[in-house]
Amino acid sequence: MGNISEPKGWNPYLAGALTGLLLILSVWAAGKYFGASTTFVRGAGFVEQTFSQERVATMEYFKKEMPKIDWQWMFVVGIFFGSVIAAGTSKSFRWQGVPAMWENRFGPNKAKRAAAAFLGGTIAMFGARLADG
Repeated sequence: MGNISEPKGWNPYLAGALTGLLLILSVWAAGKYFGASTTFVRGAGFVEQTFSQERVATMEYFKKEMPKIDWQWMFVVGIFFGSVIAAGTSKSFRWQGVPAMWENRFGPNKAKRAAAAFLGGTIAMFGARLADG
């Protein structure tokens, strides 16, 4: 058998340092720390506005955080494109329904993984919103 090397991702120290510099730049330029949870809620507001403009306008949360495209929304879009670029440049991008680590531990069931990912994301988003972040 030949030596099959795994594609290497970015150096975590370099990625962490670049993220730290981006945070400093964000605070310096916009006076705000970056985050994503508010943007996801605003995105839900965008979707809901297409069905009921009046309902969104009367919801207590959206009186404070009206759905809008701002620097934070663009940051979240940049996360998507940045991850695609990072995966492409490190040659680590691949379509994979169930990662090997999950399959080794829990089996190849995609529905089970989707349910676990949805539940984990829901808990993480709830915690982020609870902390107003």
